[in-house]
Amino acid sequence: MKNYLTLLLVLLSTVFYAQEQTQEQPQEPKKDYGRVFGGFESNSQWYLNDKNLHIAHPEDSFRSNNYLFLNYNYKRWTVGIQGEAYEPNALLNYNPKYEKTNVSTCFIQYKSDKLDVTAGYFYEQFGSGLVLRSWEDRALGINNALRGGRIIYKPVSYLAFTGLYGQQKSGFDVANADIFGFNSEIGISDMFKIESSDLTLGFSYVGRDEVTGIVNPNFESLTNVFSGRISFSHNAFYLSSEYDFKSEDAVVEVQKIENDFVKPGSAFLLNMGYSKKGFGVDATFRRLENMTFFSERAAKGNLYNDKIMNFIPSLTKQHHNSLANIYVYQAQAGVSFPDEGLLKSGEIGGQVDVFYNFKKESALGGKNGTKVSFNASNWYGLSGLYSFADPRDYKTDFLGFGEKYFSDYNIEIDKKISDKWHTILTYINQYYNKKFIEETSGLVKTNIVSAEVTYAFMEVKSIRLLGEHMWADSDKKNWVAGTLEFNANKKWSFYCSDLYNYGNDHVEKRKHYYNIGSAFRQNSTRVALNYGRQRGGLLCVGGVCRFVPESTGLSLSISTAF
Repeated sequence: MKNYLTLLLVLLSTVFYAQEQTQEQPQEPKKDYGRVFGGFESNSQWYLNDKNLHIAHPEDSFRSNNYLFLNYNYKRWTVGIQGEAYEPNALLNYNPKYEKTNVSTCFIQYKSDKLDVTAGYFYEQFGSGLVLRSWEDRALGINNALRGGRIIYKPVSYLAFTGLYGQQKSGFDVANADIFGFNSEIGISDMFKIESSDLTLGFSYVGRDEVTGIVNPNFESLTNVFSGRISFSHNAFYLSSEYDFKSEDAVVEVQKIENDFVKPGSAFLLNMGYSKKGFGVDATFRRLENMTFFSERAAKGNLYNDKIMNFIPSLTKQHHNSLANIYVYQAQAGVSFPDEGLLKSGEIGGQVDVFYNFKKESALGGKNGTKVSFNASNWYGLSGLYSFADPRDYKTDFLGFGEKYFSDYNIEIDKKISDKWHTILTYINQYYNKKFIEETSGLVKTNIVSAEVTYAFMEVKSIRLLGEHMWADSDKKNWVAGTLEFNANKKWSFYCSDLYNYGNDHVEKRKHYYNIGSAFRQNSTRVALNYGRQRGGLLCVGGVCRFVPESTGLSLSISTAF
């Protein structure tokens, strides 16, 4: 522990000194030897026992996730490497494959105006990501880079082709499957010199070849996924659509490959909107049927998003308030038949976003104007004929809405009263079907209100106060929460917060989840220190979530780029 802190202090001192030297000394012309750039991130926690929460942590209570990446670029060539250290162990509920210190990724890339060639580990996304997305998100513990090779060729400005082969990263190893991919992008407007509108077509193919240990499988080792999409925009209007098809593959239940339950999959996505100064509307519709996709079939259902090949976020408003994130919807993309009363094959639904800015000096806008935002999302199961046994099967209706899973209706009023005072008022109504989303039992309906006030003074100083309340008709019932934040200047900020489950029917479970912390920023470096309790539940980033357990402790986060 002592050596770890000493290393962090030395590294930070070096970064601060280098940044100051760069600012103070003028750069003299020199020969082009290329450039080195990279970054460092460390997330550590000292877990503490908490009798009130009935938490007893193991002896190795100090845990740390650390990432260091270095890239070197010279003209058209770039090489890079990322090392990771999970010492003495990774943070709680991260993939157990992340252990000790090792090289995580490395690559070499050649890039010109028309040709881009990469060997080693790389990240890629085709279309919206429904058929393929490899990316890194450290907060979620995701790094599903592909190890192999990729070629991107752009013969003309309106054509782009991508071909790739690789194996998917899993911890410090790779999955036991081969991944093939091809993507094309065709700019129709550019091709025909149309300047008033933009029309683009896209076509993709992804193949996953995994040989399982099943004797006489009723499915092919190679699963094929095809995608077609179109994107159009004209002035303030835009529209895009995508359709994907996955060939027949075995359904996986509780990480068991079901050889007698083989079904194809599909996805349909439609997005359209209109936006101009002061007004905008955006609407999205999505239908998913058996679209879970992992590099190894049996990985479906794992808690760590390990070996996941596509990107299926929940299409709901990403709330920043604490209480609105207690009952978080997760996309229901797969087939699940746990019992006769709970049969799922996907989801159907969508969301609508609308905002309007009332002009300054108008009746509702006042002196500084007022912004009003409305969002609504509704998600359902797929209706159809379902058979639980002899044999297990289903046949869905393409536009049929089945059991209601989730809804979220919310309105936000953002008002700048003066140069010093700024307020945000929010109301949220949620419907959360625990039985079908979590595959447990229960139904929760909530109403949430929040009020946020920011007072700015002395140019760079500000105080922000946020109060929230949730009324829930079941489960853990009512909550109240508050946050107080003080920004001393551009570098230092301090905060304290508390969530209190005062309405729980079980008096002994009426717990406080308090936190107090501070953050320091200097150029591209940020250091944050926090002490408090973590409410167990889902941690979500961009609609993708991972489960985090309840914990109490001291956390330290450091990130810098150079």
